[in-house]
Amino acid sequence: MRLKLTIAYDGRPFGGWQIQPNADTVQEHIESALAQIAKQPLRLHGSGRTDAGVHALGQIAHFDPPPALTMNPVNWVAALNTKLPATIRILDCEEVPDAFHARFAALGKTYTYDLATTPILPPLLAGLAWHLPRQLDPHTLEDALALLRGTHDFRAFAANRGNETEETDYSRTISTASLAATGNGYHLTFTGDGFLYKMVRLLTGAAVTAAQGRLRLDDLAGLLDQPANLPHGKSPFCAPPDGLTLASVRYP
Repeated sequence: MRLKLTIAYDGRPFGGWQIQPNADTVQEHIESALAQIAKQPLRLHGSGRTDAGVHALGQIAHFDPPPALTMNPVNWVAALNTKLPATIRILDCEEVPDAFHARFAALGKTYTYDLATTPILPPLLAGLAWHLPRQLDPHTLEDALALLRGTHDFRAFAANRGNETEETDYSRTISTASLAATGNGYHLTFTGDGFLYKMVRLLTGAAVTAAQGRLRLDDLAGLLDQPANLPHGKSPFCAPPDGLTLASVRYP
C-alpha cells in the first residue's frame, strides 16, 4: 500500500523541506514520526524541495507503510500530528496506486507570494510577507507579471544547484502570474508546469524591482529566453523566502 500525505508547515523554524546535514528540516520531522509509528525507518518522498523559511499549505509526499501495519489512512493523520511540532500539520492521508510518485507524477504547482506595503510591518506578518514600504506601482507589477506568462527559457531565473549539465532543460510554462490587492499589500500567484531552483523568488524579485522603477520592463523581458551563454546575465533580484508559500501540487 502507498499513502499520499498533504502537508502544511510554517517554514520559519526550519532549514527547508529536504533532510540535510546540520539543519532542522520538515522531512526529518515527518520521517521521525513515521518511524515511531511503524517501529522502523520509512522513507518519505516529497513533491519537491522548499528552501529555508518557505512555507507550504499543500506540500505532497508519499510513503509505503510496512505490510503488517494495516492502519486506516485517516488514522495516520492524527497519529502523525501527535508526534509533530505544531508548525507542521498533516492535513490529509489517502491511499494511492503503487505507481504514484509525489515528485514524478506531478503535473504542476501553484505558489503564492505575499507583499506587505504598509509603512510598518504588522508583527504577525513577520516572516510571512516581504516588507516593501517603498513606493510600488501595481500597474507596472501587473505588466511585469504578464511578461512572465507563457512558455519561456527561464535559465536567467534559476539559481545553480551545482548539478546542472548541458542537457538541463530550463523551459517552463507559466499559466498564471497574477496579483490581488490585500489589506496589507499584494498577493501574487504563480501556477506552472514546474519551477526551477529559486525561480519563484527570482521572478518575484524582478517583478517587484520593475514595479519600484528600478528595472525597465524591456530589460526584464530581455532576461527571458536567453541562449546558454546568457548575454544579458542572470537576474540578480531574488526575493526573500518570507512571503513564499507552496499552495498546491497538481496530479492527473
